[in-house]
Amino acid sequence: MATENRISFWRRNVKVPGSIQPVYGAQHPPLDPRLRRTFPKDASKPNFNNPKSKKPSSFHEFARSTNDAWDIDDEQDEDFLAAHAHQPPLPPSLRSSPPLQQTANRLTPPGAGGPNLQEEQEPDCEEEEQREEEEECGQINGRVVKSSSDAHLSVSSVSSPLRKQKSLRTRPIIPLIARISDQNASGAPPMTVREKSRQDKFRQLLASPNTDLEELRKSSWSGIPREVRPITWRLLSGYLPANMERRDLVLKRKRDEYFGFIEQYYHSRTDEHYKDTYRQIHIDIPRTNPLIPLFQQPTVQEVFERILFIWAIRHPASGYVQGINDLVTPFFVVFLSEFVEEDVENFEMAGLPLETQRNIEADSFWCMSKLLDGIQDNYTFAQPGIQNKVKALEELVSRIDMDIHGHLKRYEVEYLQFAFRWMNNLLMRELPLRCTIRVWDTYQAEAEGFSHFHLYVCAAFLIEWRKEILSMVDFQGLLMLLQNLPTIHWGNEEVGLLLAEAYRLKYMFADAPNHYKR
Repeated sequence: MATENRISFWRRNVKVPGSIQPVYGAQHPPLDPRLRRTFPKDASKPNFNNPKSKKPSSFHEFARSTNDAWDIDDEQDEDFLAAHAHQPPLPPSLRSSPPLQQTANRLTPPGAGGPNLQEEQEPDCEEEEQREEEEECGQINGRVVKSSSDAHLSVSSVSSPLRKQKSLRTRPIIPLIARISDQNASGAPPMTVREKSRQDKFRQLLASPNTDLEELRKSSWSGIPREVRPITWRLLSGYLPANMERRDLVLKRKRDEYFGFIEQYYHSRTDEHYKDTYRQIHIDIPRTNPLIPLFQQPTVQEVFERILFIWAIRHPASGYVQGINDLVTPFFVVFLSEFVEEDVENFEMAGLPLETQRNIEADSFWCMSKLLDGIQDNYTFAQPGIQNKVKALEELVSRIDMDIHGHLKRYEVEYLQFAFRWMNNLLMRELPLRCTIRVWDTYQAEAEGFSHFHLYVCAAFLIEWRKEILSMVDFQGLLMLLQNLPTIHWGNEEVGLLLAEAYRLKYMFADAPNHYKR
């Protein structure tokens, strides 16, 4: 009787949930349902029927009823794609919700308005075919231009509709997390009238014989246009002087000085005293942004090795610490973008002239050094700077949102368990690289952006996930969430709101120590 009940149960419950539930986060891109299945469904199903057995057992019936459990999610996703292909875009009021934003970005191409979806896809497919023909002729890299002033912001690689499967032959799939130039997650056009006006204002400031750095910081707080970001970052970091006449001379002197360090010290990387430092750098560099092909090129990895090794031996108080390798990448990408019009993540570094490569390397070294000069106590022995910042974050959150603070304490989650990485890597492991670059625009505009303002950004970032945090009722779930927050679809809008909230918290608490401390 019990056996018959079990058999009837499996017969009634034909479809058993079995779809994969991926962990979303900046380091874990979600699985793409369109790429998950590569064979026809009928061919992928194993045959569990045994012709020799007279009567199938309950296990065989269970196997037959669940052998397509992995395909159920695919069928639902395909139906969902077809159902939403003719729906209008989400209203603005719903775009701020991460789940809805994620679904919209996966399913609705920017600019698709419903019935005209097929008409808009056809020209893009033709462009893709033309691009493939160009790549077969040797034009694989992004276009090289003389400087960013001659380049125009392009959206061919970031806002195009879904590509044909045949495009996989010539170009590797770049997950959304790894798309450096995708600055508008909501599908907004890259150059609005307001942005054009802001770009003209930046050019006017930079063309002045003596750049007003205070005014440049005010303009940079809400983001720097891509075309003028390299020169602006050099100025705001203190690498270049405000006086225009002195800039070329300073650039030449600093670049020559850096390569003087290379000739003087780099050969010592195999010495007994430095070999452990070099070995750790050599291990960490391939782990830097592993999803972006640019950073897996031998030429780029050699550049990073030289930058990090020279910095380490010139700063013996701290030396090299894991996490510093991440801090080179935003500078490197920004200075590279000055010579590459589009598709930075796939660009072949070796295609640039040697002199240009050397200039990018030297500028990245000096700007990273300027950044680390302000937060070097984060990387000295026992990392006291990070310990103090994590403690300050705990105090701040306890004042801002007692519910979150009490919830973390109730389930014995220590701030050090998730916030150490936030401070050590400046949230670079939590945010896509494109968002990190936008955040650093504001950090460089703030007087103590990387050391002081970053604390309030971390507090605002934690509160951003208030609903998700309070919904977790166990230690493991809370820690998994806080270490894999779903920021993969974030863009300028989300980062702008985060920074605005951080500024509000700073305004309320930075100058009010009685409210900040117990």
